[in-house]
Amino acid sequence: MCVSAAPAQFSGTILYVGRHAHPEHGPVEVLGYQNTAVNLATGPNAMLLHLPAQAMTQANFLDTTASPDVLRDMVDALDVTPPAQPVGRAVPAGPAPDVEVFDHDVYTVVLARDPRDIPAALDQVPEHKRPALRRELFQFYAETFPDRPVALCCFDNADARRAAPLLMWYRPMFADRLVAPALDGHTGDAPDPDGWVHPDHWVVLGLDEAPEGWGSPVRYRQPLGPLTAFLPSQVIGRQVQYGYVRNGDFVISFDDVRAGRVEELARLTARGEQVPLESRTLIPTPTPAPGQRRDRPVWLGPLLVLLGMLLLVALCIGFSVWGP
Repeated sequence: MCVSAAPAQFSGTILYVGRHAHPEHGPVEVLGYQNTAVNLATGPNAMLLHLPAQAMTQANFLDTTASPDVLRDMVDALDVTPPAQPVGRAVPAGPAPDVEVFDHDVYTVVLARDPRDIPAALDQVPEHKRPALRRELFQFYAETFPDRPVALCCFDNADARRAAPLLMWYRPMFADRLVAPALDGHTGDAPDPDGWVHPDHWVVLGLDEAPEGWGSPVRYRQPLGPLTAFLPSQVIGRQVQYGYVRNGDFVISFDDVRAGRVEELARLTARGEQVPLESRTLIPTPTPAPGQRRDRPVWLGPLLVLLGMLLLVALCIGFSVWGP
């Protein structure tokens, strides 16, 4: 579940976010992202991720092609018991460039400090991966997340299903909480910040120096190699796959992560509200604004029909007894 530049369907999303102490670069956060994408556009498409990072460059993207199952291995650990413990890395010195365009696995990534700069850089994306973009989508990101880098991950139809997980590290914007981007919108238009969406996520959490007995051990299928310092040895987490929830990101306090209170996972809306991760079996009917006409209750129509039928029967009986 994410925001796409054109119509698409995303399912089976795995989000990993962990707080690490890298032996060389100090305290950092690591974000992992993977899903199954079905492109519904006739041409190329792209995913947009707003990143809770102080700064980002191409160097922050980690190569997972030799270890494509790392996030699924974390989910498998959660199936055995609950989940998390990781290690990280830090952001490069010096200011980040305004826009970078680079290839990463099956994606061509356009990474920008200001998302409004992305459309002008699209001519650097290979034509077979170059989606049609709506500028109002990037205006939405600029106004809603003015301090966050945005990554446009462009792909073509042939590559949509064989992407390795995205894994990146950065200095986090929030010291007291972990935030995993999950804003939802699959039409190419700006997402509805007040909408309700159907979740299909695993949210996996990790941290260094976890308390004894915390989390579930992860058994990785492939050797981690250079990724070892960025990935957890234990994890906690939960599946969110029911009803409807408020559109937005996932958020949990760092104290709750250390205590293993994964049930405290909540939603962080695009307006900055932290709301409970509650389930709705149906999309709620919006509350009318003050002065706006309220729609009549759903039971009122059938009741009026029933009363009308009773009145008609009474009139027929009256005519048969007393005549016209």
